[in-house]
Amino acid sequence: MCSSWYYFRYTSPRETAGPWDKAKVDRWLPVDQYIGGVEHAILHLLYSRFFTKVLYDLKLVSVQEPFTNLLTQGMVLKDGTKMSKSKGNVISPEDIVARYGADTARLFILFAAPPERDLEWSDQGVEGCYRFLNRVWRLVAPLADKIKSAADDAPRAKQVGANREMLRVTHGTIKKVTDDIGARFNFNTAVSAIMELVNALYQYKELPETDRDQGVLREAIDALLLLLAPFAPHITEEIWEATGHTGSIHSQPWPVYDELAIKEEEITIVVQTNGKVRERLLVPAGLSADALREKVLGEPRVQQLIEGKKLVKVIPVPDKLVNIVIK
Repeated sequence: MCSSWYYFRYTSPRETAGPWDKAKVDRWLPVDQYIGGVEHAILHLLYSRFFTKVLYDLKLVSVQEPFTNLLTQGMVLKDGTKMSKSKGNVISPEDIVARYGADTARLFILFAAPPERDLEWSDQGVEGCYRFLNRVWRLVAPLADKIKSAADDAPRAKQVGANREMLRVTHGTIKKVTDDIGARFNFNTAVSAIMELVNALYQYKELPETDRDQGVLREAIDALLLLLAPFAPHITEEIWEATGHTGSIHSQPWPVYDELAIKEEEITIVVQTNGKVRERLLVPAGLSADALREKVLGEPRVQQLIEGKKLVKVIPVPDKLVNIVIK
């Protein structure tokens, strides 16, 4: 029975004049996010809602619902079956931590499946996460001294070519991870985006030093570590210190993306004739409908498509496509 109203008590655990302080309950409740297994959704949640509605009718609380949002998490499976001591198919966390480290175990669980889906345990998946964390270490370790001496902030507006693309990928990843873990609890896709950032950094690192900006490199590495920290707290703490930072990485503010940095300079649009895809063209991003129309009609390949035909209508959709109606 106590588990059906404990969240009220949590708001004022030292209250002695009653079960809770109503003013504090009114301030803190309802609970923003409830996370539990499927059995909670049909049992504990039902009892909690019943108790809350009774307490509301008695005017002991001012909320009619105890929880605003519900996330029902999946189970960990082994060979398609729920792990159970009685079945003898339990994976020991201690064994995984001893062999691969706590960061690997944590990363795999968050990456292997969305939180609301069942997770099929995979030794290969664990090894893959271990290799990824080693890739992060190998990426940053040789660059640590250069990162220490680099400027804190790269002059983003002045960057071109590979430097601008690296900034675009970095800030696009910040936006993606922020949205995935903050609004949707999509930890698996957040980790996937971080992996793509690591791939981009490896390519950027291979450029001649004259073609890359050390400030851009530092900004990208810092963002990588901050984004990865909630998933792999130990290795990111070590690398954060190795790259010259003071204070724990876990006390740093969350990175904020720059919309201007995300904006692509060029995009690929589709060119259609009578609704059928004929060409794909690389054009400057952000062209107006009129400018896009003029740009596409001026392309030699498009002129060949409409040569000898009657131009009926041109329908430009900025940053997406141009449909040319001909007879």
